[in-house]
Amino acid sequence: MLTLQAEIRPYWSDINKWTDMQEFMINDTPVKMWARTCDAHAWKEVTNICSLPFIYHHVALMPDLHGGKGMPIGTVLATNGVVIPNAVGVDIGCGMCAVKTNIRFEMVTPEVLRKKIMRGIRKQIPLGKEHHKQAQDEKYMPQGFDIDKLEIVKRRYVSATKQVGTLGGGNHFIELQKDDDGFMWIMIHSGSRNLGKQVGDYYNEKADMLNRRWFSTVKSEIMLPFIPLRDPLFKEYWNEMEYCIAFGLCNRRLMMQRIEEVIADAIPDAEFEPMINIAHNYAAWENHFGENCIVHRKGATHARLGEIGIIPGSQGTNSYIVEGLGNPDSFMSCSHGAGRAMSRTEAVHTLDLEKEKERLDSLGIVHAIRCQKDLEEAASAYKNIEEVIAEEQDLVKVKVHLSPIAVIKG
Repeated sequence: MLTLQAEIRPYWSDINKWTDMQEFMINDTPVKMWARTCDAHAWKEVTNICSLPFIYHHVALMPDLHGGKGMPIGTVLATNGVVIPNAVGVDIGCGMCAVKTNIRFEMVTPEVLRKKIMRGIRKQIPLGKEHHKQAQDEKYMPQGFDIDKLEIVKRRYVSATKQVGTLGGGNHFIELQKDDDGFMWIMIHSGSRNLGKQVGDYYNEKADMLNRRWFSTVKSEIMLPFIPLRDPLFKEYWNEMEYCIAFGLCNRRLMMQRIEEVIADAIPDAEFEPMINIAHNYAAWENHFGENCIVHRKGATHARLGEIGIIPGSQGTNSYIVEGLGNPDSFMSCSHGAGRAMSRTEAVHTLDLEKEKERLDSLGIVHAIRCQKDLEEAASAYKNIEEVIAEEQDLVKVKVHLSPIAVIKG
């Protein structure tokens, strides 16, 4: 087992040559890493994580690893008796869903695609910071929760009823794709919208205040304040986190329902298979290596044996429907996507707008890259999805290969 010190820069060139899962130590904490490349920001955060006193067993780093806030995206962190809001992130319950149709793409004319389907989706689904002007029916909201006991959810509930069924911005997307047999698929990436951010920020701040009061050994500047199981705040956060996870699913489900309605209106004989759904920002009680622990997945998804999941590429690249292999070393997890190769700021300042547009146009992909800011989500800003999939062959096996047809960004 390779041992790394807290200062990892001297090992940078070696790390970028890795091809298989590597095991090493940082601050006496075992780390198992599937990523072949990683930015300096993420490595600093990994080092910080490995200083935490309540880590269970080891830290797992997925192939899409890149810098985040407190904990890198693409990290799986198991803990003993504590939850860390920033190890979940602020888009709680963000995830993917996908539906296969009986429509052969070759039968869809460009006019139907652009004028009926794409235009219809944009009309039905608010994008970016937009939301519905009217509250949506409460049947579309999570059921079985006592809202009166959820402080932030109760405060933001009315706003949430206008945000359910909306895409959001950033890296969220709606994409039409085709599989190798020519059948059209619908894929959505979205989360809990502003509700998850409000919950995440509130409890992260509360946890930080508690940690300061306790003179915690976990330094505030690493942005990983924790909430112990014994503290009443644990249950409060956990319940609101679970609501946000459910809300993220409801949000994706409502969007999918309305997209299916648009497609069915444009192509009357359209049929849709059951929706595949998987989240990638959450914490859960699980049993690993014979003990119960709290597993935080931030930009990582569950990949239990036989579990069907989704690993999307970046704009204009392939995506994959996968089946989990239940690898215990990753806490039965896999990557949630390609992972960023450069920051949004770097992408805007370094990528060539015309080249990115030309690449998508040459592939016949309907896209919305129009200005320099759109380069934040260009494919060149992300890792190569084919390499990411190759790096996790012991975590998942590919079931369906999907090529992009048209994409709508938030």
